[in-house]
Amino acid sequence: MRATSTLPLPLSRMSLPEPSPEARAHSERVAACVRGEIEAHGGWMSFARYMELALYEPGLGYYSAGARKLGRDGDFTTAPEITPLFGAAIAHAAAEVLGAGYDAILEVGAGSGALAASVLEELERVGRLPRDYLILELSADLRERSRDTLAARVPHLLDRVAWLNRLPPSFEGLVLGNEVLDAMPVEVIRVTESGVERAGVAAAEGEFRWAWRPAPDELVAEAARLSLPAGYTTEIGVVGRAFVRSLGAVLRRGVAIFVDYGFPAREYYHPQRAQGTLMCHYRHRAHGDPFFLPGLQDITAHVDFTAVARAAAEAGMEVLGYTSQAQFLIGCGLTELMLRIPPDDAARYLPQTAAAQRLVSPAEMGELFKAIALGKDYRGPLTAFASGDRTDSL
Repeated sequence: MRATSTLPLPLSRMSLPEPSPEARAHSERVAACVRGEIEAHGGWMSFARYMELALYEPGLGYYSAGARKLGRDGDFTTAPEITPLFGAAIAHAAAEVLGAGYDAILEVGAGSGALAASVLEELERVGRLPRDYLILELSADLRERSRDTLAARVPHLLDRVAWLNRLPPSFEGLVLGNEVLDAMPVEVIRVTESGVERAGVAAAEGEFRWAWRPAPDELVAEAARLSLPAGYTTEIGVVGRAFVRSLGAVLRRGVAIFVDYGFPAREYYHPQRAQGTLMCHYRHRAHGDPFFLPGLQDITAHVDFTAVARAAAEAGMEVLGYTSQAQFLIGCGLTELMLRIPPDDAARYLPQTAAAQRLVSPAEMGELFKAIALGKDYRGPLTAFASGDRTDSL
């Protein structure tokens, strides 16, 4: 679920908006790419590979092509676009880490650049600007958009910003990621009376469909470790875990903070989620059909934060804090930031209050979204996690 998503729509495509002829033609090119790879591999590909192609294939995938993705005119809106208070609050956590002797921030997947702009604005205000603000962004379209956002909001700070297309060989400082892990490809598995099956994709009469095969040993072992019952379908975030391990390999010293929607394992694999958490986003509508207009919609799955913590430990990092987004932002000083606008200035104060309410309300983003801090050789404070820490639930 992205910040503006409603409940998932039924799988019927009749309720989803029709794309423009140009957009449909682009989706046809993505579909042709997918069909070609399916044919080249004997008529089947794993769902994780399908998700990778649909989202990240150079020049074609959802995040690699030019369609507008974020904001009112896109498919979903994330917290930094809702209000600059989100980034301003996170800046206070950043200032604390920078104050412990670091001078660099690495943001993973900066999207529109709204978070980077808000963080830099607030760090300048409190006198804690880093020497370097690095942005790891695979999409050329989003690199351009984030550059435009920063040029408009903090033009005098652009010389501190650099864009990367891969993790640096080593890094010391603060890593930030907002709604990054949820968009990394996942394996989909289901448990049957006869064993564990792995979801794949096949093509028939021009349409993509689910195709199931016996799961490889590592996915069978994962299902057994989680004690998943027969009839259960779920996702395994193999790429997200690999990314966390890769990050741990390059992080020499410092902290990584990720904000995303998800649960610890015991909640993620709850009986009420027996059909998994896979969700798609198209024109501010959430639905469950990943084969609808490939290349034109986002495909996501909730984050298993227990698995993230385990991957971090495998890479030599430790969990420094884990809590709800609401508790994290309040710990970062969100309430104090709101008081900068006098309550009697209703024209400015009321919209700000409504936006902040979306961030912290348990009925909206406050509880479903979580924040996790991972660290290596970090001895400084993390005030944002000092109250309401839930690390013991991982």
